[in-house]
Amino acid sequence: MRLHAGRQGLRNYGSSWLIVACLLATTPADGLCGDQTTASPQASTVPSQPNIIFILVDDLGYGDVGVFFQHELAQQADRHRPWHFTPTLDRLAAEGIQLPHHYCPAPVCAPSRASLLLGVHQGHANVRDNQFDKELEDNHTLASVLKTAGYHTMAVGKYGLQGGQEREDIKGPDWPAHPNRRGFDDYYGYIRHRDGHEHYPHEGIHRGKKEIWENDREVSAGLAGCYTTDLFTARAKQSIVRHRSESADQPFFLYLAYDTPHAVLSLPSGPYPAGSGLSGGLQWLGTPGEMINTAGGTPDSHYHPDYANATWDHDNDPATAEVPWPDVQKRYATVVRRIDQAVGDILDLLRDLNIDRETLVVFTNDNGPSVESYLPENFQPTFFQGYGPFTGIKRDCLEGGVHVGALARWPNVIPAGSTSGDHATAFWDWLPTFAEAAGVPVPARSDGVSLMPLLSGKADQQAASTIYVEYFQQGKTPGFADFAPQHRDRRRGQMQMIRQGNLVGLRYQTQSAETQLEIYDIVADPRQAIDLADQQVDVQQRMQNRMVRLRRPNASAPRPYDQAPMPALTTAELEGWELQPGVRWIAIVGNFPWVPTWPDGDSQQVTDSTAAVDAALAGIGPDADESSPNLAVKIEGLIDVPVTGAYQLAIEAPGKYLLRVHEATVIDADRGSSEPATEGKLRLAEGKHPFQLTVLLDRKASAASVQWNWKTPGGAAAPTLLGKSALVRE
Repeated sequence: MRLHAGRQGLRNYGSSWLIVACLLATTPADGLCGDQTTASPQASTVPSQPNIIFILVDDLGYGDVGVFFQHELAQQADRHRPWHFTPTLDRLAAEGIQLPHHYCPAPVCAPSRASLLLGVHQGHANVRDNQFDKELEDNHTLASVLKTAGYHTMAVGKYGLQGGQEREDIKGPDWPAHPNRRGFDDYYGYIRHRDGHEHYPHEGIHRGKKEIWENDREVSAGLAGCYTTDLFTARAKQSIVRHRSESADQPFFLYLAYDTPHAVLSLPSGPYPAGSGLSGGLQWLGTPGEMINTAGGTPDSHYHPDYANATWDHDNDPATAEVPWPDVQKRYATVVRRIDQAVGDILDLLRDLNIDRETLVVFTNDNGPSVESYLPENFQPTFFQGYGPFTGIKRDCLEGGVHVGALARWPNVIPAGSTSGDHATAFWDWLPTFAEAAGVPVPARSDGVSLMPLLSGKADQQAASTIYVEYFQQGKTPGFADFAPQHRDRRRGQMQMIRQGNLVGLRYQTQSAETQLEIYDIVADPRQAIDLADQQVDVQQRMQNRMVRLRRPNASAPRPYDQAPMPALTTAELEGWELQPGVRWIAIVGNFPWVPTWPDGDSQQVTDSTAAVDAALAGIGPDADESSPNLAVKIEGLIDVPVTGAYQLAIEAPGKYLLRVHEATVIDADRGSSEPATEGKLRLAEGKHPFQLTVLLDRKASAASVQWNWKTPGGAAAPTLLGKSALVRE
């Protein structure tokens, strides 16, 4: 028999590792036995616990980044298209890796940011569609995972996931999902979503005065003249410097979420300060009225000199005089350039502090470019082709709305000037990536995979990411000439998108789980102009099945496919399974703070070892002290469903656990600091369905048994559990 035993989530966490087999009762009747096995995880050579900075910007298009698309515009022979510059982002790419096929979770900010922080796609997140200011679920987050790993966790900028939006009297520390309650030690910025629509909080130039919160204090009164890109950058720099001076040996995590270049398009108050890093660039002064060193300028006044007098050949006719850029486009280019300068300022600070080689920096965007403007003049992303080579914008599940790209730099690990090629990755992959880099196990709830192989130049070892998006919006895709004709002025409605390999399945105005998908080769056809559905009949069915199998309904965002039963495995999908009564399980001894994702890596031969089982159980027995390890047990097999219908399952286990059926999380009894779930409802088609139940046995547990209790439709017989001949398919 062969099993997976590797490094993901295991490195540098706990004092010893032993993979063993454990005997657990897994049916309401007799217990079913599994193999008794041992193996050792592989060692990792990745440096431990880097500082981590995640920079997220608001409504920047994929096409607005130089290395992704603006360079292509600049190299065109004619001047019919203007372009702008992102020299620091280009530097970030040259010193690190480009992830050109990186996806956000949803084409609008609130669900996108929620999925990022929770490490799950929109089929599992509790914030969906346009649920701004909704309470972020009390579960594992990027911040809480890294805090458990020993990091100091900081958030600066836009949040919008605090909850309590139905009550105007709830503020500050009383917000149920205040950042301090979701794993962040320190927070500074706009907590409310709508506040992020003004870039001068004290003056309120375009949208009125707004509130800035420093943990539990509202501090906007002292922010005269503070432009938010400058304010958040200066505060981020000050937070890094202060932490390094106070706790130099402790790694930090900084989530820097800018509220620009969102539609406000307010200008900075003056040129970027001279220099950069520790002694130059933006500086935090800390004096009310002069909180930062650009606060003394004139709000909304400064155009970057590259764009102040920019002109373009608007009709591509050499005989015609060039015309000035529209004011709104000068503003947009200036706002983007200001972000670019701020990123360079932070990178230079890391250099000045001598921590740049031990810091992982990630830069990306929450969704595609917008057509919104809070100014009298309309804004169109067509001017700079902010959607890049794609069709679609913000609020579209076409590529232009969700295909955002990312850049990452970590000199000790990431080869300079590298690229992820056509590997598709997503926001929910960052939680597993950061967990592995920090040396803690990945929470089993995460939908992502660690990107450490891809980042470290080992793309051939990279596990495939799940790429899935769902979103509802009643508007239309704009009718831009750059877009594929069939998508122009297209009504959106209920949208779904899934990617497998180079193929993307897409549907708008979805009516049911059977609504046909359009299928595009997104590498060969980024505009999504050529629908391959007639040529990809088998892919069509596989994608439709997977769209039902990998998600769970959420009552706050109903979908027309919520009641569709999960399709059973097809005959082809059952190949390689030896069906027999019982299930298989293996276990890891370790010091786990939560139910872990099972380690991945190269398969190894294992041998029987009854002694290993006894030793493992003894190590977590009732006499164990708090420093002793606990035991994570993975049980997997098939649920054989006799009748299609709605089933309700309650599980009794001696510790925390998480159950997935297919890829969907059905029961999460490992929910951070909140009350765990103990039962789940799901609709299952007749046939066989794979499951994976991971149980974290409590140190004080004196017994190890798991009970499955079913409520079945119409008094049908309870499903039975079947095993397979090996824990991995040969």
